[in-house]
Amino acid sequence: MKPLQISAETALMLSKKLNVPLEQIMHMPQHILIKKLMEISEEEESKKEE
Repeated sequence: MKPLQISAETALMLSKKLNVPLEQIMHMPQHILIKKLMEISEEEESKKEE
């Protein structure tokens, strides 16, 4: 599997946000990464509503 086609800055931001090592972010399947990003987005939306 080839690494994700994202910038270094994006990878660092995702690593911090998801609390996952940078290497794992770069080799994470795209559909799993998108799912995790959606979960984070939903959590942030619910925090804003409270």
